[in-house]
Amino acid sequence: MKYQLIAFDAYGTLFDVYSIGALAEKLFPGQGKALSVLWRDKQLEYTRLISLSDPQNPSGSKHYQSFWDVTIAALHYSCKQLGLNLTHEYETQLLGQHAKLSPFPESAEALQAIHAGGLKTCILSNGNLQMLSWAIDHSQLGNELDAVISVDEARQFKITPASYQLVLNHFPIPKNEVLFVSCNAWDIIGANWFGFDTFWVNRYQLPFEEIGLAPTHQGNDLNDLRQLLLS
Repeated sequence: MKYQLIAFDAYGTLFDVYSIGALAEKLFPGQGKALSVLWRDKQLEYTRLISLSDPQNPSGSKHYQSFWDVTIAALHYSCKQLGLNLTHEYETQLLGQHAKLSPFPESAEALQAIHAGGLKTCILSNGNLQMLSWAIDHSQLGNELDAVISVDEARQFKITPASYQLVLNHFPIPKNEVLFVSCNAWDIIGANWFGFDTFWVNRYQLPFEEIGLAPTHQGNDLNDLRQLLLS
């Protein structure tokens, strides 16, 4: 295998965000799924608006806000659109769920095996370092990661080239020796366009997008990634 570094997306790839939707349904019966879907969509929409605001700025977008701030703004908007009464207590519970995200069942063993196999590992995420530290500490995956990289450093969100460049800034290795892993097809497209080989974790058996390059590899979960790298 030609890869030296395996770079992982965080949310939906290593960490299961299902619990946020489950809590939303508990707080807003019958509206939980709609809230969790709209909240996620609005998060991503806001990140793209920010990144497109002045993409040529070498110091990042002058309109940059951390992913935590974007997450709060997206929650507020989503509740307003759906006509939901977001009390302070409910907001605290929903936002606090980001500190309690669990890894997928196979995440710990797969990551440990890949790291023990001599490959470097890192996270590259839109999440800011505080958010990522909550999830990593809760899941106890920190010992299996050589670096945790937030797009805060670039002040540009994925899928901008500056965001993926952060991986090479931290690890001075050839681009073609990095494998980028994500469950998000849009993230796979961005990483492919940047020049990384990719592994799409297709947990939900979805068709790939109709634009962009197909993933270099794909599988149903991180066990398939582990088999690819270590078999």
